[in-house]
Amino acid sequence: MADAFGVTHRTLHFYEEKGLLSADRMGPMRVYGLDDIRRMAVINACREIDMPISAIQELMADLDAASSQTHAAEIFDHALNGRKRELAAQQSILRRQMQRISELLESAGDGDNPERVAVPPIHLSPIETKCLAFMAEGYPANRIAVMMDMDMTAVLTLESGIIRKFNGHNRFQAVAKAVLMGFVSAE
Repeated sequence: MADAFGVTHRTLHFYEEKGLLSADRMGPMRVYGLDDIRRMAVINACREIDMPISAIQELMADLDAASSQTHAAEIFDHALNGRKRELAAQQSILRRQMQRISELLESAGDGDNPERVAVPPIHLSPIETKCLAFMAEGYPANRIAVMMDMDMTAVLTLESGIIRKFNGHNRFQAVAKAVLMGFVSAE
């Protein structure tokens, strides 16, 4: 089944753990029946559209309770339309964020704008620069603590100082401002 659906054996085991599939055993091998193959086709389609496992679990329970094939098709169509609406909403949010980034980049590049407020220079220590780079890569504070061989409190204090220096309200604003100001590469 793993080869047929292009997934790993661990993925199949995960689906079993989540109650989405059940396999019989023949010695050390797992044996999947026709129902599980059909279920895997639905699961695979759902994962291809990045549907969360919890939503897939709910969908599979609803499909199992369907009174007919027609009813099951309606349930599946409803789930797909719901996911389509979610993705459209995410797309809209991404468009707004991209527009805002473009606006910020335009205003940052507009050095002759008299309304532009002068920003005092920001100086970062080498350890702050390293921490900021990890923040920009999306690492959480606990992971940064391990990578920098520091305790969690020290990293949180370091992050707070960086956020304050960039006049941000949170780490994401600080990173965004650091990118705009050239402290961190946007790649």
